[in-house]
Amino acid sequence: MLALAPMLLTGCEMALLDPKGEVGVEQRSLILTALGLMLIVVIPVFIMTIWFVWRYRASNQHATYKPEWSHSNLIEAVVWGVPCIIIIILGTLTWRTTHSLDPRHPLTSDAPPIVIQAVSLDWKWLFIYPQQGIATVNEIVFPVNVPVHFEVTSGSVMNSFFIPQLGSQIYAMAGMRNQLNLIANHEGVYKGMSANYSGHGFSGMKFSARAVDVATFDSWLAKVKQSPITLQMADYQTLAKPTQNHPVTYYGAVQEKLYDGIVGQFMAHDEVPKSEHAGHEMMMHQDSDMMDMQSQPASGE
Repeated sequence: MLALAPMLLTGCEMALLDPKGEVGVEQRSLILTALGLMLIVVIPVFIMTIWFVWRYRASNQHATYKPEWSHSNLIEAVVWGVPCIIIIILGTLTWRTTHSLDPRHPLTSDAPPIVIQAVSLDWKWLFIYPQQGIATVNEIVFPVNVPVHFEVTSGSVMNSFFIPQLGSQIYAMAGMRNQLNLIANHEGVYKGMSANYSGHGFSGMKFSARAVDVATFDSWLAKVKQSPITLQMADYQTLAKPTQNHPVTYYGAVQEKLYDGIVGQFMAHDEVPKSEHAGHEMMMHQDSDMMDMQSQPASGE
């Protein structure tokens, strides 16, 4: 069975263990280090389990028999000491990498970062390039060896933005701004996805992330800008309607600060429908009446 396991796993993709960027490499190192530390306990346990079963089997008359034995300082020291040391090491690693791999922490590079604003929708990804004035659906392209600063939000339910071979996932939530800094150190096409179940069309909520050289990136930008389709707030409202397996779409022009408008539509008071205003006012009135009743003394006082 052990010999057959590698063949059965040949079809599995180990994206996290095949990183193509600085952040992904650091995370792989952390995963393998943590795995190695835990194997210090796991491997001896499996070995000793097999050895104990064989040595102390009923038919072995030569095994030491101590029915009154109940304690050993050496065994207690090993059983408690080794796990405690491993936990201390893992805790230190976790504390250090939590800060060094903070997704909001800018990456050190001579090249200025490119900004991509990612919006999760039902069930697709909208990407806005504010510096270039374009937008795409279900595809992003960026130069290799150039930091990419993602600004992430949601136009619907909570989602999770994830490019496994490049690094950390980050949650996308309506009305909130999240940040993620990644870099690709190798040219290629990497799979992007939502790592948080978000409804009926979740399985098709995938996108491609292409890391290319600067000349190819400039050529791609020129191609997108030639698209006659523009993205204004009204167009966004249409795009935000639920669709499944949405095709890659290019927008040659984008309304200025559209991303701010997408985030703000969940926050601005003057955009709340009148029916919701009435509901809020009724709840506030009921809360006020309840507080007045609680503040009045009881009849027996």
